[in-house]
Amino acid sequence: MIGQNDIMLKQSILADPAMGTINTSQKNKVDISEFSLHYGKFKALGNISMSIRSNNITAIIGPSGCGKSTLLRSINLMNQLVPNVHTEGKILLDEDNIYSTGTDVVDIRRRVGMVFQRPNPFPKSIYENVAYGPRLYGVSRRFELDEIIEHSLRQAALWDEVKDKLHQSGLTLSGGQQQRLCIARALAVEPEVILMDEPASALDPVATLKIEELMQMLKERYTIIIVTHNMQQAARVSDFTAFMMIDNPQTRTGVLVEYGPTTQIFMQPKNRQTEDYVTGRFG
Repeated sequence: MIGQNDIMLKQSILADPAMGTINTSQKNKVDISEFSLHYGKFKALGNISMSIRSNNITAIIGPSGCGKSTLLRSINLMNQLVPNVHTEGKILLDEDNIYSTGTDVVDIRRRVGMVFQRPNPFPKSIYENVAYGPRLYGVSRRFELDEIIEHSLRQAALWDEVKDKLHQSGLTLSGGQQQRLCIARALAVEPEVILMDEPASALDPVATLKIEELMQMLKERYTIIIVTHNMQQAARVSDFTAFMMIDNPQTRTGVLVEYGPTTQIFMQPKNRQTEDYVTGRFG
């Protein structure tokens, strides 16, 4: 039974969201099917299945240590850099299993970009930060790089702020600007999916709002998957929400509890554990 206080809390969470319209016409971009991941003998993820639709924002929420970031990093094979990792199940990108033998890992990481929790610009100029990826993939002509840099910075809503100081260090920018620079760097190689691991957790409220507004613009061209510990942020920015937990304190395996449209997860969750989490009873 949902009490009046719970209803009021849910309404307060959804009171000021810039909720986008779910794009129901788009096909699935990523399909995760019975996916498990082990670090040696430790099972970090257990039997995760969910389909992520193109040109929408999907939020992954849940208490600390439940495997949110591990799942996110599995979508562009970053966990394969860790020794003794092995997986079961599938993750399909446009219906191709990225865990198949012979997968081009470099290509997957170009198609699936990553933005981390804390801004991590290279100790290079703003220009060279954005040019790094295109140079890596063979773009060397100056006029091509100039076009890519301007286009990427415009997409990241940063061009007007830095166009006159492209050759200054990216480290001189504010925290919010640095994070948008990192987003521009990810966009410069023309990915299809953008993974964001708590991209605003180190930012002030004004910079956070800019990142959230930027995500709404970017989903017109990209599929975005975000890990966030902030319930209000998940409600504001996402179209779909996945709620994860650990299965029990002994094994500490991350499992998917519930997944669906964000309005459903926050207003009419089907699982009592989901309801308890989004209303703040635990977590």
